[in-house]
Amino acid sequence: MSKQTIYNVGIYVRLSQEDMRVGESLSIENQKLILTKYVAEQGWNLCNIYVDYGYSGTDFNRPRVIRLLEDAKTGKINLIIVKDLSRFGRNYIQVGQYIDYIFPTYNIRFIALSDNVDTANKDTTAMDMMPIVNLFNEWHAASTSKKIKAVIEANCKAGKYCATAAPYGYIKGDDEKHLPIVDEPAASVVRRIFEMRSQGISPRHIADKLNEEKIPTPSDYYYARLGKPNPRRTGHLWCAEQITTIVENPTYLGHLVQMRTTTVSYKNHKTIKRAEDEMVVVKNTHEPLVSQETWDKIREIEKSVSQGKKTKKGETMPLSGLMFCVDCGEKMRLGTNNTTNGSKKLPRKYIRHNYQCGAYSRFGKFYWH
Repeated sequence: MSKQTIYNVGIYVRLSQEDMRVGESLSIENQKLILTKYVAEQGWNLCNIYVDYGYSGTDFNRPRVIRLLEDAKTGKINLIIVKDLSRFGRNYIQVGQYIDYIFPTYNIRFIALSDNVDTANKDTTAMDMMPIVNLFNEWHAASTSKKIKAVIEANCKAGKYCATAAPYGYIKGDDEKHLPIVDEPAASVVRRIFEMRSQGISPRHIADKLNEEKIPTPSDYYYARLGKPNPRRTGHLWCAEQITTIVENPTYLGHLVQMRTTTVSYKNHKTIKRAEDEMVVVKNTHEPLVSQETWDKIREIEKSVSQGKKTKKGETMPLSGLMFCVDCGEKMRLGTNNTTNGSKKLPRKYIRHNYQCGAYSRFGKFYWH
């Protein structure tokens, strides 16, 4: 790398939720103080300080580290300084890729102050030891992740509610276990949602009904209770996904079903659903908003292919989507009788609905053998 006399510096600082427990030595302000002082002592130009707060070092999709790397590649900065290698990242493969390949390609100097790493001085013991330090930093992340998961699992098994906030219709209690407490009027909306779904009404049509009545969405209701505007990017409208999330949440049965999801690994934070036997279940911990009978009825409806069809008048028949042919098992299809034997149409008030085998409705007499 060619020597440069003028350096435009980008300082990067990071603090994860786990690092917050360590104390002042890793604080954002402490990192800034050490690094800005060092830059001033060297007489370099400090262009920007990039701060990622609450992000794990194993994840490089951090907003400020992305901005830092973009500014480096476009030439806004040509020197990146961090307190130590773990602040830049705890994924040894990606950290090594940036330091050994990407930074040299763009003529970027990199310094990890506490680790004595400086890419302008490659023939040093610190540079030789850098791969081992990066590997240790990743091991630390893996070890911390296991410890945190073990603590969360123990608390869940002890009947403590570990989620950040209670689901819509409840508030998080102030007791030792933080068990959900019924929150009216949101709870009444939840009961309506379960009742409508148990009648075969689709999530989409339930959402339409709530929007027609201008009922606040869960996030709008949550922030209204706090007296704050909703900071989320939202259309402030109910959608089918919200309804499905509610009717599939066993918390409304009065049970704590926790650790329902996990991540692929401590490095890959993509959320995946756990198998049912891996979830932590503690029953009858709080007041339910739905009966077991209604819950089971909705599960049967969801097993059905059809979601219940509407008539031309916009009505959904009570058994629509729930009936099957006793002979062949095909779905029964809703039909109407609105003519006399002479094919004369009857007034609408005389129309009668009926159900017939879906296969027979499609194929007629050719379906029967």
